[in-house]
Amino acid sequence: MKTSFYTFLLALLLVLPGKAQDKETPPQGGEPKDFTLSEKEVINYDNGLKLVLVPYGSIPKATISINLKTGNINEAEDEVWLADLLADLMEEGTTADYSVKDKLAGMGGDLNVGVGTHTTSLSSSVLSEFTPEAMRILSDVLVDPKLPQSELERLKKDMNRNLSVALSRPGSQARKEFFAEIYPDHPYGRQYPTAEQVNSYNLEDVKGFYEENFGAQRATVYVVGNFNAEEVKTAVKEKLSSWRKGPAVEYPIAEPETAAAVKIIDRPGAPQSTIYYGLPVVDPSHDDYIALDVMNSLLGGSFGSRITSNIREDKGYTYSPNSALVANYKTGLWFENADVTTEFTGASIEEINKEIRRLQNEAPSKEELQGIQNYESGIYVLQNSSPWGIISQLSFLDVHNLPESFLVDQVKNINAITPQQIQTMAEKYIQPEKMTLIVVGDKEKIKDQVNETMKTPAEIKK
Repeated sequence: MKTSFYTFLLALLLVLPGKAQDKETPPQGGEPKDFTLSEKEVINYDNGLKLVLVPYGSIPKATISINLKTGNINEAEDEVWLADLLADLMEEGTTADYSVKDKLAGMGGDLNVGVGTHTTSLSSSVLSEFTPEAMRILSDVLVDPKLPQSELERLKKDMNRNLSVALSRPGSQARKEFFAEIYPDHPYGRQYPTAEQVNSYNLEDVKGFYEENFGAQRATVYVVGNFNAEEVKTAVKEKLSSWRKGPAVEYPIAEPETAAAVKIIDRPGAPQSTIYYGLPVVDPSHDDYIALDVMNSLLGGSFGSRITSNIREDKGYTYSPNSALVANYKTGLWFENADVTTEFTGASIEEINKEIRRLQNEAPSKEELQGIQNYESGIYVLQNSSPWGIISQLSFLDVHNLPESFLVDQVKNINAITPQQIQTMAEKYIQPEKMTLIVVGDKEKIKDQVNETMKTPAEIKK
């Protein structure tokens, strides 16, 4: 009886005029707010180590991150993911006679050793009163890691299992081939090792990578949150001020290719095609970078972007297309990626090109651009409103040798971009005739579509 009554009531509301069925105009958004970095204290030690202390927030916790300017970028051709294997072994603790994980757990934290393209970090978030002691523990792991032989084979098996799962996915297959095409002679182009490589690594290889790439000259210690600064300084001086200087920072600079390759990786029977389509652009140190970043958001890098509206909302070719602006060292990369319905593979590529050409030929309206600027400003401030966000941004400045004004003035600079600048960025950098296209899908069903759209025969890879 209740169900019938509520069904009748809902039907009545839908047919009656009035506010129940009217769409209301959303309220006007507020003015974008500038990002303000808390006052920080920086201490430089004779061995090259840097300590950055940032009091932040009211929660009684502190986040510690020891960042080293080394990572996958320092791996040789036969060392892919060796940095990751080192990190996995470092999580096993220190040679000191105590359990790192148990001690940090008692402080409200845990041990995280992570590897990125340009950095390796040892980090933990603990209750404020334990910050100095947590600093000592992380320092022990950094300076004197246990690196147990007994865990090596287990970790290599885990790594190979993760590798196998990753490379079974079309997105990983496309990414692997795309980056290899753009950066053929650089670590950026070596996204995944082979299982044979992983199996070949021994403890001497791991220790060798540590010796060649770890040292105080490459290290910055970040502490953000609530903590006793003097006690933290004492802990850092005690544990790290006499650590070996080690090697200077050395990031090999890539020379990307713009060969406009077109390749299909055959995935028989696939109901979708995975597309990676892009080219090298400028890095964050370039004057055009902020405008290029805003252009990316408008073209394909946000949910309200033009490419997303076109091939997702209007055409229904895909569910989640996205473009990205990758900030590598002294080189950048722009690409669009999407999983599209097999029968619309060629049409999707054509629509992406259409949106690029449209932006090159006509500047966006002020209203459209303002919406993107508000989005970018809000996301930027939001993602930096945490200790981890602050550390991430400060590390970004350090990796790319950028002034602090890049961080502090970003909201202002985003909102200073004009529609004409957006058009110029598309003309100057996003040039389809120079773009590399990788498609993973059913070769028999997509080959003709891709060839017709790109006007060039695609290379077929198994």
